[in-house]
Amino acid sequence: MPIRQLPDTMINQIAAGEVVERPASVVKELVENALDAGATRIEIATAGGGLGLIRVIDDGGGIAPDEMALAVGRHCTSKLDAGIDEIHTLGFRGEALPSIGSVARLSIRSRTANADSGSEIRVEGGVASPVKPAATNRGTTVEVRDLFFATPARLKFMKSPRAEAAAITDVVKRIAMAFPAVRFVLSGTDRSTLELAPAGGDNAMPKRIAQVLGDDFIDNALEIDACRDGVRLAGYISIPSYSRATAQQQYAFVNGRPIRDKLVAGAVRGAFADILPRDRHAVTALFFTLDPADVDVNVHPAKADVRFRDPGLVRGLIVGAIRQTLSASGIRASTSAASAMMDAFRTEGAPKSGPVAWRQPYAPPPAGGFAEAGQALFEAGPTLSAPVAEPEVDAALKEAPLGAARAQIHENYIVAQTADSLVIVDQHAAHERLVYEALKRGLESRPVAAQMLLIPEVIDMPEEDAERLAAHAELLARLGLGLERFGPGAVAVRETPAMLGDTDVVGLVRDLADEIADNDTAETLRERLNKVAATMACHGSVRSGRRLKPDEMNALLREMEATPGSGTCNHGRPTYIELKLGDIERLFGRR
Repeated sequence: MPIRQLPDTMINQIAAGEVVERPASVVKELVENALDAGATRIEIATAGGGLGLIRVIDDGGGIAPDEMALAVGRHCTSKLDAGIDEIHTLGFRGEALPSIGSVARLSIRSRTANADSGSEIRVEGGVASPVKPAATNRGTTVEVRDLFFATPARLKFMKSPRAEAAAITDVVKRIAMAFPAVRFVLSGTDRSTLELAPAGGDNAMPKRIAQVLGDDFIDNALEIDACRDGVRLAGYISIPSYSRATAQQQYAFVNGRPIRDKLVAGAVRGAFADILPRDRHAVTALFFTLDPADVDVNVHPAKADVRFRDPGLVRGLIVGAIRQTLSASGIRASTSAASAMMDAFRTEGAPKSGPVAWRQPYAPPPAGGFAEAGQALFEAGPTLSAPVAEPEVDAALKEAPLGAARAQIHENYIVAQTADSLVIVDQHAAHERLVYEALKRGLESRPVAAQMLLIPEVIDMPEEDAERLAAHAELLARLGLGLERFGPGAVAVRETPAMLGDTDVVGLVRDLADEIADNDTAETLRERLNKVAATMACHGSVRSGRRLKPDEMNALLREMEATPGSGTCNHGRPTYIELKLGDIERLFGRR
């Protein structure tokens, strides 16, 4: 078969396979164009999950009539004046509009600020109509109808309209989080209207994050701000006791660009590795600012993947900043824990606020909970009882975050009183975390004890892997793994960490080589050591069923307050729950 040049329409349809994956991809490209044009208000309307209609209206700079035909031409852009290594805009490839026009019915109406009238161009199945005058407001309106009508085979791979609409919502939220000063309105026949009002002032970013993730996240978040070698990381991370079942609510941005990067996701997972269970994920909003020359955003046409010039630096910054922030935050319980406890007391279908409706075996009282009016039905007349002396309250202990120990119930739970709350502590889970953190400090403060192998383990591997391991030999030696080059394409392991006991040396070294190749770090070995420390902590902590004296209970509370991460155990479960006095009073109908 002879070689021939493909027609432009087919070229655009091939490009559309990468740029226009689904309706959410179209929304992403159009909204990014609006932001690059300086828009302060962006309205998005959809129908049929975006397959029937996508309309994006902005108040940006607009497109001049003599540039309309170029706007829908392939590789035509106004955003690369500084070159491919200095990208300061969200879009830059000049592929989005021609790709969309090749698989859908596309119309663009636009007017610049100084023009008396606007212009319009239409593209249907890759064929553009002549530019003509049009009446329109300042800015640009892009309308996409019948997405993939020109490539109907793609429609079989689309999800339900509801799922596609949800994906569009997620895209808009991700983009909006990085641009708090812009108003976003998302509406349509297939959704309820979402409006994100512009946020200004010094607190613009947390305000927008609260709009997207909810006030509950801000109430349970820690601010993060760190810088290393020209890379700045700012944003918010959830406290360990506030987590989600998936990583869907982990947001990351590089110079304002939303990204989904495995290096960032892996670093976040590693930073929370010994704090959260394996099936739970932190909620994050991380913003990276760095020289555009130090990050490649031209990895894929969708521009969601990026490559950092120094991935080890970025991973180290993420892990270090998150762990330092968690360490400096002190002990803190999730505000949702008290709500969960309150809901556990309520009957099914009962309101989530106000007096509590308790399950009653007889006729329900007029007022719910333990309110005085509710108990009137059960009044049995006056009773005589001896006065009970209230125990003395140590004011200093009461002001401490976890308060003063008042009792131990079921030989496992410590009940403590603070100035304005009641705290219930799982003594085994709490002490398990304390022992674990002490073991980790020991690992970090001195070299890990190593055991020498009677016969060195010689491992054959690709030359580049052997070279990477040799470059990290000093760090590995501090972690108890002694290895050295053994001719071309091989390493000899002479020592292994004593904590690991009889371990699979070959598997460990190959895993380390793979991780160094991906992330330029050797965290796999450290994580294995931490797992051993976690197991030792579990067996060496205060067991359930052991009775503690008041001094022992208070000592445990004080040590928890001084230990980073003590709000969760090594398995990610909460070590304590705090119930505010106001919540208790609502249970009893006093509020």
